[in-house]
Amino acid sequence: MDRIHIRDLATRCIIGINPDERREKQDVILNITLECDFRPAAASDDIGDAVDYKRIKKAVLQMVEASSFGLIETLAERIAEICLAQPKVLGVRVSVDKPGALRFARSVGVEIERRR
Repeated sequence: MDRIHIRDLATRCIIGINPDERREKQDVILNITLECDFRPAAASDDIGDAVDYKRIKKAVLQMVEASSFGLIETLAERIAEICLAQPKVLGVRVSVDKPGALRFARSVGVEIERRR
């Protein structure tokens, strides 16, 4: 399986269950790995045969920045759904990190994998 990696995509959203987390947007860091087949695009050298990762990034950012979830697990699931809505994406791995969520820890994160 071929893979496209979108690494360390920084954005902000309302995320968390505590009242202080619900007042202002917080930083989240996203890592997305898209599984696909590069052979058609490599053979044709045509963007129409490739996964448009810029389009996916824009859709993910638009959803995340407008979102308000209690759990980072839910956010990860919604990101995976956006990615799998693209027909050429066969599978996806999504990690969501929430910097500063725990004292003395750089971040707290979750990772999920979904396939068609």
